Formats: sequence, structure tokens, C-alpha cells
Amino acid sequence: MKLTSIFSALALTAAVALQPALAADKLSIAATPVPHAEILEHIKPALKEAGVDLDIKVFTDYVQPNQQVADGQIDANFFQHKPYLDSFNKERGTDLVSVGLVHVEPFGAYSKKIDNIENLKEGARVAIPNDPSNGARGLLLLEKNGLIKLKDPENLLATSRDVSENPKQLKFTELEAATLARVLDDVDLALINTNYAIEAGLNPLEDALIIEGSESPYANLVAVKAGNEKDGRVEKLLKALQSEDVKKFIADKYKGAVVPAF
Repeated sequence: MKLTSIFSALALTAAVALQPALAADKLSIAATPVPHAEILEHIKPALKEAGVDLDIKVFTDYVQPNQQVADGQIDANFFQHKPYLDSFNKERGTDLVSVGLVHVEPFGAYSKKIDNIENLKEGARVAIPNDPSNGARGLLLLEKNGLIKLKDPENLLATSRDVSENPKQLKFTELEAATLARVLDDVDLALINTNYAIEAGLNPLEDALIIEGSESPYANLVAVKAGNEKDGRVEKLLKALQSEDVKKFIADKYKGAVVPAF
């Protein structure tokens, strides 16, 4: 081999060695801690192999995850269901869209005062979420179990003003969803989102006095700002979230307290 050829080969090898490995594309996503952030942490290695570096931003409220996606500060979020998303868009004038469903967290009613819903006393204090969609979700669960009647049982945005019959004269208190598990000592019954129930050490399948069934319309979804639905990073995220691996992870970790919706 000629000397010039040797030098050329060495130079080429050195140049290749100095080139950095292709960096994964970063995708930021807002999520509440349980189970959303836990599921995202589970798929993070697989996404990295697919070329997406997932940056998980954990929130404990339901407003900032949407607002920051709407403002372009975060790429996507994973914490809510469609009725809440629709309500948020209407109230805030945002334009967020769902790109796919992941799981259902059956909504339940909890109490430290009674161990059977039939023992709920007349005039009991009942705490429900103060956002329109989850407040309605609580009322619909109460109606389904014969505790109240609503003017329109199909209204996914019903409020306490839509209660047409209240035989036990239940007294409703509306509180931020994240605080409901913390007021169980102060009320007779609290309607709590499963993610907050799990965080508080409650087991929905064992501790809830009444709980939604698998027919719930409140499947949790991944949302992005309109126009970003076809972003390649988002498509890879959804593919990972709707995989058989995630289905098994949900079944093994949450034992029925979280149910796949795909």
C-alpha cells in the first residue's frame, strides 16, 4: 500500500472517531406522578433506542400541564381524559388535541367514616372535584349507584345544580382534585381520581366503596397542540405507550386499578 493511501485511511478513521454519535431528538412531556409518569419512565429506554429522548416534567395539578403545552413550553402531556380536555379548551380558548388513548383509571368514592355505601347518612358531606368534567364524573357515579338523580344522566359536564333528586340531602363540597384524598378525615365521602388515590396509598379495588366499571368514557390520553399530531417524535411516543409491553406493565404494576384502553 502506498504511504499516501495509509495516511488517507488513518485520516478517515480519525475523522469518523471524532464524529459524535447521532443524538436522540428530545421530546418534553408533562405528566402527573401516578400512574402517568411511572408509565413514561417505563418506556423511556425503548424510546431512546427509537431515537427519542423523553424529558418527563412532573406536575401535581391539572392546569399547568395543558397551559404549558398550549404556550409551546412543553411538547405534549399525558394526564387527562377527553371530557376534561374539551372543557379546558372551551374555558381557556386553547387548541389542544388528543393523539391517542392509553388507559382508564376507574374513578371511585372513598370514606374513613363508613365501610359500605349503604351506610352513608342523611345530610352527609360529599367532596367532589371542582373542575367541570371530574365533578360531573363524581356525580354520575353517585347517580349510577342510586344516591342521587341528575336531570340528564348523559351530561358529562353536569354540576350539583343538575341534581334533580337528592333523597339523602347530601351536601356537596367542590375542591381541587389533588386535595381530595387529604380531606377524607373531614368529610363523609370523597370522589377521588385514581391517580391521586394511589398516591395517597389507597387501593381503588379494595378501598373504594363504589367504583366505575370498564365502560367508563374517561380514558386517559396523550395531548399536543393542534398541528403537532404528526410529529415523528409524538408518533413514536404513542406507539411505545400502546405496546403489548406497556399493557403487561400496567397489569403487573396496578393490578386492575389502571386498565389499558388500547
